Amino acid sequence: MQKPEKVSYVLAFFAVIAVLYFQLLTAVIAGLAVYVTTVTLARRVPANWGGMGREVILGLVAIGVVVVLFGAGFGLWSFLLGHQGVSALLMAVAGTLDRIKHSLPADLVVTLPDTVEEIQTRLADLLRENVQHLSSVGIEGVKVLAHVLLGMVVGGMAALHSYNEAQTWPPLAATLHDRLKVLTESFQKVVSAQIKISLLNTSLTAIYLAVVLPLCGVRLPMTMMLILFTFVAGMLPVVGNLISNAVIVVISLGVAPGVGVASMGFLVLVHKLEYFLNARIVGGKVHARAWELLCAMLLMEAAFGLGGMVAAPVVYAWLKSELKSVGWV
Repeated sequence: MQKPEKVSYVLAFFAVIAVLYFQLLTAVIAGLAVYVTTVTLARRVPANWGGMGREVILGLVAIGVVVVLFGAGFGLWSFLLGHQGVSALLMAVAGTLDRIKHSLPADLVVTLPDTVEEIQTRLADLLRENVQHLSSVGIEGVKVLAHVLLGMVVGGMAALHSYNEAQTWPPLAATLHDRLKVLTESFQKVVSAQIKISLLNTSLTAIYLAVVLPLCGVRLPMTMMLILFTFVAGMLPVVGNLISNAVIVVISLGVAPGVGVASMGFLVLVHKLEYFLNARIVGGKVHARAWELLCAMLLMEAAFGLGGMVAAPVVYAWLKSELKSVGWV
């Protein structure tokens, strides 16, 4: 192994630590998404389009990818946190509380709100009591938005720069480009595999919530929100499916105990299918079993919190690809 290659591995290691420590994961994910999408679409540009024309086309592709991805992400975020989503959530919580009060101790029942209006009043009091904290949260939200935009711009520029000839780069720059190439390949494999799994899980859940239950005379509140949440949470391997399942079971228990039991039984089957798919799809692409990914997620979460857990599948796939390239695994 040459010295520039050793240095590139060291720099890559510290780059991962820095990204997680300084909470830049959203910017990196946004940048990688733009980079991978731009490079994938740019491959469709005819090779005989040389010179300025090709550069203009590639630039337009990069700009289009940034606009579409940012618009899709902003639209999804707005839908999840919009007025309809919050109202539906409050209604579901109020209905659930109303149905479980009879099985709770009297002292606990007194502390629970009775109506949606009372929940809203308590939330308003909480907002007034924590206005300074919420202001800082708003500032953090602006920072995250800025990080995402900057990450997307950097990803688009890196995608265009990747078409320069590697022979013209200095040795260290060339080896760093190799690290980036392996990272983007790992990112693409993990994300594409997880999208397939999440789409299948979401489709099965949608059939259950929007078709099976209504045919049985049962309609859960905020069904569309639950379906969308299932897809978003499903992007997190193994753990995401558990989170969405827990939410659906709680909402189902608020409708009726029998519906809660039925939902739990159905979602257990879906979770078993998701675990099998992780072993076949994700494991097949990155050569890692589901338990390996879960161990990596637990370790990264303990070290870096939620960001570490989100980054774990890609980091683990990247690490395993690098180790395999040098013949260590």
